[in-house]
Amino acid sequence: MLHGHERAITKIKYNREGDLLFSASKDKQPNVWYALNGERLGTFNGHNGSVWCIDVNWDTTRLLSGSGDNTLRVWDCQTGKEIGQLSTNSSVRACGFSYSSNLAVFSTDKALGHQCEMFIMDVRNVDSTLSQEDAISRISVNGPRISAILWGALDETIITGHEDGEIKLWDTGKKMSSVKGHKSQINDMQCNKDGTMFVTASKDHTAKLFDSESLMLLKTYKTERPVNSATISPIFDHVVLGGGQDAMDVTTTSARQGKFDSRFFHLVFEEEFARLKGHFGPINSLAFHPNGRSYSTGGEDGYMRINNFDQSYFDFHFEY
Repeated sequence: MLHGHERAITKIKYNREGDLLFSASKDKQPNVWYALNGERLGTFNGHNGSVWCIDVNWDTTRLLSGSGDNTLRVWDCQTGKEIGQLSTNSSVRACGFSYSSNLAVFSTDKALGHQCEMFIMDVRNVDSTLSQEDAISRISVNGPRISAILWGALDETIITGHEDGEIKLWDTGKKMSSVKGHKSQINDMQCNKDGTMFVTASKDHTAKLFDSESLMLLKTYKTERPVNSATISPIFDHVVLGGGQDAMDVTTTSARQGKFDSRFFHLVFEEEFARLKGHFGPINSLAFHPNGRSYSTGGEDGYMRINNFDQSYFDFHFEY
């Protein structure tokens, strides 16, 4: 169990090798941890508001973070120093590096008289002079704000999840297709290992599996509470869901009633086969280790938990 944040965790992310775990929270300081033993290696100091999103590039040299202080920042992973900063008109809600790490995409909230916007930036030579005018593409998103964002296959497309439950596929700034994936806000989207599918987590008490190219709905995983995050195992046909009762209602219920455990579903059969307790508040973010032998959770309680699977998990076979 890791405790380095004073407020709720908003996002956790492993690097590609899985030796480092990055975390963001509402306390304005992203952290980096050694995933093997949970040692905190350092913090990235500079934000003045809640950090809503983080992403680490392919070779773990740079970290991207978006915050409620109306900035997107790029950090050096080794030194923890800020490489570049971009000021925006409103909070940066979602962000992500492309697979090549040459580009970054991020979205800003609909607020203060400004529309929700999506930006694509070249971040290879980023420095302190970065501005919105440097964007390769700047797309005004009419309608509900973007709450989650992913790069599609070969960095050719971008997939966005929205506050009204809609999922949109973009190519070079043009909307190619959209589906009404959920009845309520999409809180999280994560790809599988090869990027052919992605899972969405929503306030409408479901998580859903979609095809990355066609946005075709493949599977639905149903629960009786809001789902804040969902992640796909890189080695098994398993999906883990995390969430729980809305944070504002948590103080009035016990952990048992709030249902703050991680829930394991079979990817294909949509059946739940395990639950894991731990947090005493809603789970806000989930991430599988790249080797599939453990997974981590970040909660509203400000704690992160690294859960290593025992041998019985690997010996388990689903009864067809």
